[in-house]
Amino acid sequence: MTDHHHDHSHEVSDFNRAFLIGIALNALFVGIEAFYGWKVNSLALLADAGHNFSDVLGLVLAWGGALAVKLRPNIRHTYGWKRATILAAFANALLLLVAMGSLAWEAVGRLSTPEPVQGITVMAVAGVGILINTATALLFMRGRKSDLNIRGAFLHMAADALVSLGVVIAGALALWFGWNLLDPIASLLIAAVILVSTFGLFRESLHLMFDGVPASINLLKVRAYLESLSGVENVHDLHVWAMGTSQIALTAHLVMPKGSSGDAFLEDVTEGLHEQFGIGHSTIQIEINLTTHGCEQ
Repeated sequence: MTDHHHDHSHEVSDFNRAFLIGIALNALFVGIEAFYGWKVNSLALLADAGHNFSDVLGLVLAWGGALAVKLRPNIRHTYGWKRATILAAFANALLLLVAMGSLAWEAVGRLSTPEPVQGITVMAVAGVGILINTATALLFMRGRKSDLNIRGAFLHMAADALVSLGVVIAGALALWFGWNLLDPIASLLIAAVILVSTFGLFRESLHLMFDGVPASINLLKVRAYLESLSGVENVHDLHVWAMGTSQIALTAHLVMPKGSSGDAFLEDVTEGLHEQFGIGHSTIQIEINLTTHGCEQ
């Protein structure tokens, strides 16, 4: 006997307004920062402008992923397009890693031939960046813990605010002490900060792309919970994976005596999985006898 129970009542926060405002503000700032970086010959400003441009692209990707989640399933895509958020998070992280590699390469070259920097202009432009990046990060703050895609957007903006602060400090030191070498050094520090903050996003999104168990799930505890249910003699073919960056699915075969399960039992199991582990899409198959044709684990 096979029974299935699916919970499609997912609560997905609407961040359309946050994405629209964030993209508009950052696109405007990229233009301002690139212009003044070119005008005063500041690598730190140009590098930060390039990084902010990658963030605009990242926000566009994240927004696209969030919109794709809302597309309804059909006979060709029975789960819908939920995995688009995972792909967006991965592309976002990859984009940042490439951008920071290019920045570090250019900064290393500039270390041997530092050029004078107009500190006041650098400080003023980067100061605007602190305000814009902080405001944008706050737009995504409430969704950063429950959705990897939203967390990617939040991390980019929060890191940018710190980066802009570093540019302000570098500009001040260059202005007061004439330390022009600090411009490429600040660029290297920018690259290091972003690389560190981005690597976790890259690793987790890559893990989920290959149907890895989400970091929030302890598979041994899930198995123990299922084995502790009344009447369950054996649990096999247990799989947990991410349908998207905020939705988790599970399939499992439970071996139980004949007549010991029913709709009420399945309802209790799926509610327990949702409440204890945040698993919102469960497929439970009940078996009277342990079969040997299941998959290898």
